[in-house]
Amino acid sequence: MVKLIMTWNIREGKETEYLEFLTRDFTKAILRMGIQPTDVWYAVWGRGPQVLAGGIAEDLETMERALNSEEWQEFCRRIEDLVTDFRYKVVEAAGGFQL
Repeated sequence: MVKLIMTWNIREGKETEYLEFLTRDFTKAILRMGIQPTDVWYAVWGRGPQVLAGGIAEDLETMERALNSEEWQEFCRRIEDLVTDFRYKVVEAAGGFQL
């Protein structure tokens, strides 16, 4: 199993739009790409990104196919309109909280 770890900060003034995207589209988009959402963490205060989200795929091939898809490109365009400092990486899934 491999894990996609994404981090970002919510754009000031886009909070309502962001929450609508998160509740209406985020999970559906990730699932359509073959990635199973595993966790989302929201930091109320402190340093670092406001949000950390993760999802797993069965293997690296599945994850690479998802991240090379037009759907991923569209997902990135949509989320980057709502957040700043969007970053992602793929790691070996170890279970539990991962950075």
